Amino acid sequence: MSAASETFLREAAEKAADGELREIVRKGVEHYDAAVRRGRARFLDWEAARERCREIKREAIDRLDLYLEEFERRVKERGGQVFWAETAEDASRYVADLAARAGVRSVVKSKSMVSEEIRLNVALESRGIKVWETDLGEFIVQLREEPPFHIVTPAMHLTRSQIADLFREKLGGVATDDPGELTAIARRELRRAFFSAEMGVTGANFLVADLGAIAITTNEGNARLCSSLPRIHVAIAGIEKVIPRAEDLATLWPVLATAGTGQPITCYNTLIAGPRTASEPDGPEEFHVVLLDNGRSRLLADPEQREVLRCIRCGACLNACPVFRTIGGHAYGAIYSGPIGSVLTPHLRGLGEFQHLSFASSLCGACAEVCPVKIDLPLHLLQNRRNAVAAGLRPTRERAGFGLWQWAAASGWRFGVVGWAARAAAKMAQKTGLAGTVLDPARSWTKRREMPEIPAQSFRALWRKKHGAG
Repeated sequence: MSAASETFLREAAEKAADGELREIVRKGVEHYDAAVRRGRARFLDWEAARERCREIKREAIDRLDLYLEEFERRVKERGGQVFWAETAEDASRYVADLAARAGVRSVVKSKSMVSEEIRLNVALESRGIKVWETDLGEFIVQLREEPPFHIVTPAMHLTRSQIADLFREKLGGVATDDPGELTAIARRELRRAFFSAEMGVTGANFLVADLGAIAITTNEGNARLCSSLPRIHVAIAGIEKVIPRAEDLATLWPVLATAGTGQPITCYNTLIAGPRTASEPDGPEEFHVVLLDNGRSRLLADPEQREVLRCIRCGACLNACPVFRTIGGHAYGAIYSGPIGSVLTPHLRGLGEFQHLSFASSLCGACAEVCPVKIDLPLHLLQNRRNAVAAGLRPTRERAGFGLWQWAAASGWRFGVVGWAARAAAKMAQKTGLAGTVLDPARSWTKRREMPEIPAQSFRALWRKKHGAG
């Protein structure tokens, strides 16, 4: 068992037993569900919109090389710079080196899961550069020195009283838990950071190939400040974020908003296509785009699982997942949590270390039903499991158990013998009081459940008695 797997099992057990956390998440998800139902009703045909989004992303992924090259060419035509980062370390080093060369002392960041993936804050802070998360939720979890809880709503796990206590401790002079006043406090704190930062870092929801522009979607407007006030703007995005045409945003933007938060359209949708020109009153002097691979090319080369790259990071699958609702995001121990994280993380960070995430699912299919680009997430969870088994990564006891099952299921008499032995062992465990103890071979099941009463006769015996055949 890997260290990540052991941590996950421990964290999941603790979070599942935390009634307060589960209630907070339940309320948040119920609010989200109601908003999304209203949002879908605004579409003439929600399923047709999903299908169109799937086709757009499928076209982009199938011709990823061509659209990325077109995007790079057009960015450079407008005076921007493009860096291709093969690994997370390459990406974070490029940004940190750029900041160091430019004498940057302070960086403002808008919400970006890719920047979390490459551990950009750590790389910048190791150079003595102050980093400010400017999304309100990200600002809150940064003050708590913890990663985002959810890929869309980073502070979903906190109540307003907890946030007020945090602000009181970290910022001082806070005597309220009113959400509006708490937001104003954060805004005043961050306003100074916006005007003093020399570099702004954003993600990109989409990379528009025919424009050579990044498309950013936010509800707070902080990305516009991050990209327009500092003299250097760096946008970091996975290579899968490219889309063919600007007109595709007419479908993708409203579908992303509805699937992500239930809104008809997100408050701020911004297209940025290069540094400030001589005729423009604001904007950065330098515009850099970092295109991150970090395992995505390997996934692209897999014809079975490449559709995972269609994900638009709306977070809908997390909200639908009963596992996420029970244990929350931090228990996963990965940047991307929930169903999409359980599928994607083994590809990005190694199947050996993170294959356990694909087994942490009931395979109920709720994630596939809500995915706006129709990714078959349960299928990919099963494929990850298959790959882990084929690579010999599963525990010896599990492999031995399935080997015994395979041997027994191949023959009627073997099945009968194994069934008889299992029934005898279960009865003995009940009779001797070993059920649920360390000596019980089924302890992983019985330590939290009562062993059901063992019938006097097996199903096979009852069938023979009634029908006269085995």
